[in-house]
Amino acid sequence: MINPTLPDASRIRAAEQRIRPQLGETPLLQVPDLDAAMDQPLGLKCESLQRTGSFKARGALNWLLTASEGELRAGLVTVSAGNHAIALAWAAAMQEVPLTVVMPEGSSPLKIERTRALGAEVIVHGSIQQAVALCHEMRDDKELTLVHPYNDVRIMAGQGTVGLELLRQQPDVDRVLCPIGGGGLISGLGLALRAQRSEIELIGVEPDGAATMFNAWQHQDAGASLDSVKTWAASLAPAVVGECTYAASRQVVDRIVTVSETGIQEATRRLLTEARLYVEPGASVGLAALLENQVPPEPEKTTVLVITGGNLDLEQVSQCL
Repeated sequence: MINPTLPDASRIRAAEQRIRPQLGETPLLQVPDLDAAMDQPLGLKCESLQRTGSFKARGALNWLLTASEGELRAGLVTVSAGNHAIALAWAAAMQEVPLTVVMPEGSSPLKIERTRALGAEVIVHGSIQQAVALCHEMRDDKELTLVHPYNDVRIMAGQGTVGLELLRQQPDVDRVLCPIGGGGLISGLGLALRAQRSEIELIGVEPDGAATMFNAWQHQDAGASLDSVKTWAASLAPAVVGECTYAASRQVVDRIVTVSETGIQEATRRLLTEARLYVEPGASVGLAALLENQVPPEPEKTTVLVITGGNLDLEQVSQCL
C-alpha cells in the first residue's frame, strides 16, 4: 500500500496534465557508440534537454500551479545548489511571484547567473547546512513560503511525470538507474513506475562523498544527516533527505549504489564525447555505476539511465576531457 501522504498514480497523472502545456516530453535516446563502448544497449532519458536544463522544472511548475493564494501572497523562499533554483525561478516568474533563493558557497556560477536572470533574489551563503539554516530563518522572519527542493509531495508528483513518459517510450524497460540527491526524482519516478509495472528494478546512484539517502537507509532514519558532503556532483549533495522521500524510497527503490569521483568524471566525459550530450556531473552517476561495475552489465535487459540535468559550467568541461 502507498502511504496516503505520498503521491499516488492519479496525482502524478494529474500533475502531467497540469504541466504539459508548458513542458513537453524529453527524448529517450539510444547512442550506438556508447552502447558499443559499454557492451550493453542503454536508453538515455534526457532530462538535460528539459526546460531550464533539468527535471526540476516539472516539480517546480506543479508546485506553483497548485499553490494557494495564501502560499503565494508574501513570496517564496528556497535553498538549492542550482537546478531547483533555476526551475523555481522560471515557474515563479510566470506567476509573477517573488522568490528568494539561498545557495551555498561554491555553487555553480552558471546556475547562480541563470537564477538571477529569471528574476529571483539569490543569496550565496556558507555550507549547505548553513544555507538551509538561513533559508528557514528567512521563512520565519519574513513569513515567506518555503518550497522544499525535494521533500514535498507536489514536487515529487511533478518529478514522477518522468516515469509516465518513460513507460510510454519504453514499455518493456527492465531496470532504471536514477541519480539520488534529496530523493524527489527517484521517489516520484518510482511511484509512477511501480503503479504500472511493479517488476521494474529501480536502482539509485549516489556519489561516495554524498551518499545521503544510503546513510538514511543504514540508520533507518529519514533525519540522519551527513556531517559533511564532498563531491563534484554538486546537484547530488544535500546533507539530509526528508521524511517523504525517505518513505517513498523504501517502498520503490530496490537498492542504492555509490560511485567514486573518478567514475563520475569518466562518465561525464563519455556522455560529452561518445553520447554528444552536454550534461552535468550529477546526471552522469548512472553511467558511472556501470563503468565501476557497481551495477553489472546485463545486455539481455532493457536498461535506462535517467540523465537528470545539463547545467554544466564551461570550466567543468575541461576537468573531464
